Amino acid sequence: MSTTPPREQFLLISALGRNPMELTNVLCRASQENRCAVVSSRLTRHGEFCALVLQISGSWDGLARLESGMSALSKRHGFTANVTRSNALEVRPQALPYVAYVSAAYRPDILNELCQFFIDHRVELENLTCDTYQAPQTGSTMLNATITVTLPAGTQISWLRDQFLDFADALNLDALIEPWRPQHP
Repeated sequence: MSTTPPREQFLLISALGRNPMELTNVLCRASQENRCAVVSSRLTRHGEFCALVLQISGSWDGLARLESGMSALSKRHGFTANVTRSNALEVRPQALPYVAYVSAAYRPDILNELCQFFIDHRVELENLTCDTYQAPQTGSTMLNATITVTLPAGTQISWLRDQFLDFADALNLDALIEPWRPQHP
């Protein structure tokens, strides 16, 4: 008999719908009805639609019931959903969370340039938020991005910070990178 605990499994649900409150309510209720729990969620509005991503935990049979019922649930409530099985994220005790803040006049290449910089430096992306807006003073389209990354163990932080600031200067980005801090200590 094995004494190894089973690996925790998750169901990731990404859903698109028009009504954020209804979408969240329907999916959270379905999770609870199948004896599962919402571990994390993110909801954002994009034009007339909203995008909801849920990480659900539960027993294998609860997750299977929720997964198999998703097509009928999405059809009944008028949203689209993708469902994917996942395991827990590997523990990275030596990794360091950092946040990069970027503001600039909008150009379509900025996000891929930022991602390429972090790829080139073996930095993992954890979270990305990007918005554009019209500057009230000039009418120019501006971009604000907040990028949460994880620096691998052994990263020389001052060197990476200098590299990032030089990179940002070369692209004419107003940028800052600093240690991640909890929003609510």
